[in-house]
This record gives sequence, structure tokens and C-alpha cells, in this order.
Amino acid sequence: MTQPISTKYHWKKLTPDGQHFYFGYYDRNPWDNDIKYHLVLHIPQIERLPQRGEKADIGILDVNGNYQKLTETRTWCHQQGCMELFLRHRPDCFVYNDYDEANNRIIARIYQLGKGIVGQYERPIYAMSPDGKWAVSLDFSRIPRRGYSYADAVLSDDLQPKDPDHEGIWLMDLHTGESRLVCSYTRMFELHPFAWSLQGQHTWLNHAIFNCDGSRLLWLFRQCPDECKREKIHWWTFMYTSNLEGSDAECIIDQLQWDHYISHQIWGRTPREILVDASWDGVHHGAVVFDESRHPWKAQMLSTSHGLMAHMVFSPDGKWILADSYPDKDSNQHLVLIHAETGAWEEIGCFHHEPTPTVETRNDIHPRWSQDGRYVTVDSTHDGFRGLYLLDLKA
Repeated sequence: MTQPISTKYHWKKLTPDGQHFYFGYYDRNPWDNDIKYHLVLHIPQIERLPQRGEKADIGILDVNGNYQKLTETRTWCHQQGCMELFLRHRPDCFVYNDYDEANNRIIARIYQLGKGIVGQYERPIYAMSPDGKWAVSLDFSRIPRRGYSYADAVLSDDLQPKDPDHEGIWLMDLHTGESRLVCSYTRMFELHPFAWSLQGQHTWLNHAIFNCDGSRLLWLFRQCPDECKREKIHWWTFMYTSNLEGSDAECIIDQLQWDHYISHQIWGRTPREILVDASWDGVHHGAVVFDESRHPWKAQMLSTSHGLMAHMVFSPDGKWILADSYPDKDSNQHLVLIHAETGAWEEIGCFHHEPTPTVETRNDIHPRWSQDGRYVTVDSTHDGFRGLYLLDLKA
């Protein structure tokens, strides 16, 4: 018998039993403007990475668990879905990544409720600004962690981009579809704290995200030896930030800092605040913020240990933090709610997830807020099938 997620909080499964459903990552909003519909993916399997041409269904859910299939995509992964997001300036439309077979490329399609596909963007979406005006884009074919990329974005054999002056982090106007390069690989190489280490390394970008007012970008630049690119990957991580013009692009956290105490990152409550999961003693993880404009930056701990390394995200009003955890020794993943002012936290859910055949197909909880702070949704496989669960904090 499946154990309850919580004896205090009432979690509700929104997706049908006996099938695999989920949304994806923790750093994005899955709801439409009216908080009526929640985007969801219906996938055929959770045992292995997707194969080329393997499709997933995209649909919507309401808070009562009514599911409706709308379309399908060939570009999905077990960790981040297909980057499906509702458009803010077109409330009855959402955008999602897909494979353009005719032109052998990854694009973003626009789907209108009640009509179907009504347009496309020429670049894939990675994340959207809170106001819905901008999207950030990058090359998925360079990402060797295939749980964060797509089978149809075939992994590049090139150690470095073929045209580093014209490849990198792209900004796309969601109103016009126009795009421009914010920061090239060449520029990142110039800013690299250990530029000598790039020789013989495969480099890639991922985890790009906008800050709270859409004025700044954060992304990770990673590198690993070519021989480990297709096997068990051990990589170096460098975190960059910049304004939307890229004029002040800078490496904020280098590999030495990252490897010793930081696991995950996200923007915070103000335009220059960054929230990280940090383990200063190498054992206990806590919520830490710093101002990325201050040099050197000065860290402030908001909470002492909330468990193992976690994905964390502030509530829309900035008063609370959701923090999940990686599996403990009993294969349980814990979700806690942290009070940002006092650091006090409470467990609101425990999810038993059996180990998966590969780390790239694992199920992380990936907690997400609705924009009014009322609902929390997560992905879980604790009943044997991947499903989407909702907690109403005002119930």
C-alpha cells in the first residue's frame, strides 16, 4: 500500500492512475493567467531516455484533475519536459519546443486553446521572463546530460561551438519573434576564471533563467573532458549573469566555489538577489542568498539545514521557500516549506521514489508555485507511476 505523502497536508493527485504524467522543472510557472489550467506532459515510459521520433502528449489539467490532451511533441526529456509555458500576452496560448522535421531543427510552437497550432518561434524556448515579453534560448544539441536535452537535438561532436562568436545565450522577443545574441561563447571564454582549462574540453550552456523583474539573466556554463561526454559525466560549473544587453556579463560563481558548497541556484526576491542551496560544512544544506552586484558578494543564510541538496524557489510574495531534497538512504525525497524571515521550516510531504535505471530518468519533486501562492504542484512516482500532485495551501 502506498504511504500517504503527508498526515497533515492534503495532497491530491491530478493525473490518471496507471500512466505517466509530469510537468518538469521547478523554476517556471505551469499555470495560465487565470490559474485555471496547468500544463502537463503524458509520456510513454520512464525507464530510459527518449529515442529519436518518440513522442509525448501535451495537455492541460484543472484543479479537479480533469485532463485534456491538446497536441504532441518530439522534444521532451524526463527532467524538464518540453519547456511548455503559457504566453502572458496571449492568455489562450502556450508555447512548447518541438522538432521541425522539414528543416531538421528544434523550434518552439504556439498552440491556441480551441484552435490548435497557430504559429512558431524560430528558436527553442528555455525560459520566459515573468512579464512574458522575453524568452531565453540556447543550443540543446550541445548538452551532454541527455536528461536535460532532446533525442532529436543530436549531441554535437564538436568540443567547442563551430562559430563561438555567434553562438551562446540568445534573447527572443515573444511579441515579434526577433532574437539577438546576449553573450557569445567567445565572450564567456574571455571572462572564464580558468581559461587555460578549456583545452580539450566539451563546453555547453544550460539552466538559463530571468530574474524577478525580467531585467537580468543567469545561466550555467559547463565543461567536461571529451572522453567523459558520452559516459558518466563529471563537469565543471561556472555561473554567469548579465543584463539583457550582455554588456555587464560576468562569472559570478566559479568551479571552486560551486564544487565545495553549492548545488542549485535561482533568482531571489529582488532583481540582484540570488538564492542557492549551500552546504558550508559539506554535510548540511541550507538556503543562502547574496547580492550578485556586490564584489565580493556576501552570503546570508536564511535557513539552517533543511535536508539533502535541494531545488528551492521563493513564493511569489517572497515570504516562503519551497525546498525539495535528493533521496535519502531510504529512497525518500522530502519537501519542506521554509519561512524566509525566521528560517523555520516544516516538512509538507515525503515521497518514496525507487531508484531508476539511469540518473537521467530519475524523478525529482521539482516544486512549483501558482502565481497567487495558493497552489503547489510536484511530480512524483511514489505510487509506481509518474504523476502530478497538487497541494492547496489555503484549503
